[in-house]
Amino acid sequence: METTKKSTFKVLFYLKKNAPKKNGKVTVMCRITVNGNQSAFSTKLDISASNWDLKYGRVLGKSREAQDVNGKLDKIRLGIEECYSKILKNEGAVNSTKLKNAFLGMESGELTFFRFCEQFLLDFDKKVGSGLRAIGSYRRYRTLIKHLRNFARVKYGYTDVSFNDLTPDFVQDFDYYLRDDHQLGHNTVWVYMIGFTTLCRLAMSRKHLAFNPFSEYKNTKKDRDRGYLLRNELEQLVTFNCEKKKDELVKDLFVFSCFTGLSYSDIKGLRNSNIQDFFDGNQWIIIRRKKTATSSNVMLLDIPKMIIEKYAGFSKDGKVFPVPSNTVCNDSLKRISQLIDCLKQKKVTFHLARHTFATLFLSEGVPLESLSKMLGHKNIATTQIYAKILNEKVGKDMQKVSHKFKGMEQSFVSQL
Repeated sequence: METTKKSTFKVLFYLKKNAPKKNGKVTVMCRITVNGNQSAFSTKLDISASNWDLKYGRVLGKSREAQDVNGKLDKIRLGIEECYSKILKNEGAVNSTKLKNAFLGMESGELTFFRFCEQFLLDFDKKVGSGLRAIGSYRRYRTLIKHLRNFARVKYGYTDVSFNDLTPDFVQDFDYYLRDDHQLGHNTVWVYMIGFTTLCRLAMSRKHLAFNPFSEYKNTKKDRDRGYLLRNELEQLVTFNCEKKKDELVKDLFVFSCFTGLSYSDIKGLRNSNIQDFFDGNQWIIIRRKKTATSSNVMLLDIPKMIIEKYAGFSKDGKVFPVPSNTVCNDSLKRISQLIDCLKQKKVTFHLARHTFATLFLSEGVPLESLSKMLGHKNIATTQIYAKILNEKVGKDMQKVSHKFKGMEQSFVSQL
């Protein structure tokens, strides 16, 4: 039975002097020795025999050629050592033939997890270019893969990983790495792990991954206290006069979102063709949300109608509004909120308008089912996260039934 002590493992580079090339150079060979058994292969690197350091197995000198060849030899040695560690960890035993085949398979273009990820990014980028996916999602996947690469290098010393390396331990250790090494919050980790799950599911569907590495992993999103504007706060924002035209535009777009529930990206992509007259005599916005591709149908009230009319003709290509970047919008909203007393203590961002729409219309009696349809949610559970039941709504509901207890109240008073 083979021993798996690392002391029996050795990598040696030597010259194949018995088969010189026509140009006089000879090939550098690599010999792997494990427990006394040897396997060799060509590095496909050719040098002049007179420049070879036999003792150290490297090219002599500091010329550019010497540095280039020695760098490649170091990379080969590192790759073999990584393969050795992986096989030893996963299988408990290593032999020279298996190690050579594993290394050459990775070097020759065998699909590894990170190569799979890079191809995924290339395909995703094409979908962004054709408008099928959002650039923000692409950036999140790119950051996720960067974290995965750094984790593999820091935790295991790997520059690449095979699909067999994706184990439940790998998944859980990556979770700890994001929390401990990068100090990321719970929901941020949850978002990255959702992306990692998507990559693994895609790999399984394409038969690259034989089992689900997330089978033992459990994580749920923590419901945050989502901010929103109360009705009186929204009224003060609506009536606020901005000194700069750019701030006025951003304020109007924010108010438009408060009365339609459309997100920033949906407003930016809103076209005149999305505004349609319905049989009920009202104008409606009919779109498919960019984020979820689900339909969102919202009847236009007077305020959003006036905002549309105000900016008619300001945009090209059939767009309804000339929408600045999300960063510009949030900077303007921060500046405006600091000039309104009731908003100074609130973090006002563009997405706050969507929360405001949900809470405002829920408090005015719009059913949760209707609100879910307008927000373009796939299921009503998502709407319940956005739509906070305000104390004002609870108070109104209680007042509606208070008269039913008048008789009981009078009987109670008579006993006092």
